Amino acid sequence: MIKLSYDIKKYRQDLTELINDGDVVIELGCHLGGTTKIISHSCRVIAVDNSPEAIDVMGSLDGVEFISGDVRRHEVLGEVFSKVQKCDVLAIDLGGGYHPDTVFKVFYIWSSTFKPAHTVIRNRGILEFVNSSTVSGEDYSSDEGFLDSYNDSGIPPLIKEFDLWTPSLRK
Repeated sequence: MIKLSYDIKKYRQDLTELINDGDVVIELGCHLGGTTKIISHSCRVIAVDNSPEAIDVMGSLDGVEFISGDVRRHEVLGEVFSKVQKCDVLAIDLGGGYHPDTVFKVFYIWSSTFKPAHTVIRNRGILEFVNSSTVSGEDYSSDEGFLDSYNDSGIPPLIKEFDLWTPSLRK
């Protein structure tokens, strides 16, 4: 199941309802850990954020594996993949209302790599797009937390689009 929300309270409620004891959760965009603190009591959380403010705060949370890095970087994806090859829940909150194209690309790459049972995305642009759309009679859907159109396993190869996101991602 893929759930979309914009309101932070709804996002956190959705996560709390989906996470079971012992689940592996990958949280992208944890920032200072507001959501992490709510969900980490009963599951294994691997939290990723490139915010300098997150380093000290997230590094001090018990039971949370924090990775300081940009989720758009292939190396960061690889670092998380070296820890787990699958997750139960993928949580994505990359600024809430900004850059739906980036959020969707991150969702697509990370969910196709880790094949979560559930993905929860907080992004106003994607939610607005979905709520403003109608389907032309074609029925493509997935009951999983990833899209069936990408059913390969493992880390996808480095995508040239990563270099187009921002010059700061180039080596």
